[in-house]
Amino acid sequence: MPDVTKTATAVDGAVATPSVDAPAQPAKPEKTRSLWGDAWSDLRRNPYFIISAVMIFFLLLIAAFPSLFTSASPTSGDLVKHFLGKPELGNIGSPEWLGYDGQGRSVYARLIHGTRASIIVGVCVTLVVTIFGGLVGMLAGYFGGAIDAVLSRITDIFFGIPFLLGAMVVLQSFTERTVWVVVGALAFLGWTQMARVMRGAVITVKQADYVHAATALGAGTARILFRHILPNAMAPLIVVATISLGGYISAEATLSYLGLGLASPTVSWGVDISTAVDQIRVSPHILLWPSIMLSITVLAFIMLGEAVRNALDPKMR
Repeated sequence: MPDVTKTATAVDGAVATPSVDAPAQPAKPEKTRSLWGDAWSDLRRNPYFIISAVMIFFLLLIAAFPSLFTSASPTSGDLVKHFLGKPELGNIGSPEWLGYDGQGRSVYARLIHGTRASIIVGVCVTLVVTIFGGLVGMLAGYFGGAIDAVLSRITDIFFGIPFLLGAMVVLQSFTERTVWVVVGALAFLGWTQMARVMRGAVITVKQADYVHAATALGAGTARILFRHILPNAMAPLIVVATISLGGYISAEATLSYLGLGLASPTVSWGVDISTAVDQIRVSPHILLWPSIMLSITVLAFIMLGEAVRNALDPKMR
């Protein structure tokens, strides 16, 4: 007699088979997020980050493509238009929108084209001091001993020089002060803070267990530094660099205002502020607009730095 339990029964053309309970699927472990993942998740919900990012994007767009915003030349002037015109809301975007300066040049055109010099100086100085200062601090913090002592004393010597005063002395030795000369002068004295921040971060990170494990497994010094220590010590350096960027833009404007930074024919907000001071009683709006643009730019980068700091520091959340 056939086994009833093994016999398939046809029902409506379908073959019924004994049901077998599917094995329970193991629960998938929740994916852990890194520090950078948590920071990005926090930044996306931070209104200060969104506002500052939009402002910085707009400034970068102006600096990269000034012709999209004005077709007027920032350097050619017409003395017939000497201090001609006042700000008019009905002519937004036109060369005469914000009036003309003492040489008959469009204030609006110089405002747009002056963005490039300030952004280039701020970004390039920040990149140079972050790379150089970060490297010096990383070497001093990791090796310690005599290397740390020598690099730290060199850093202290440069740190003792007043930043703006030292930059003025360096720039005074150049007859032609271009954008890259100003970048070099500011970077020459601005790397010390980055070195100190990076040194402290590396000293903390190198005590971690994964660094000791990599050393025990025979990993080389370069691999330990750039694969294990650098990615985990970058957070405080990025925060300081982001906040300092606005300070470097302000420093360039200060040096240009004092006549020791950028000079004509280079178009810069600092140069325009320096020129407009003498005419503040006649045409105060010529001083007002580059000052507003400078303040907005510095504020945008400071807001970005504060948002990044709050996101990367768990204690600030």
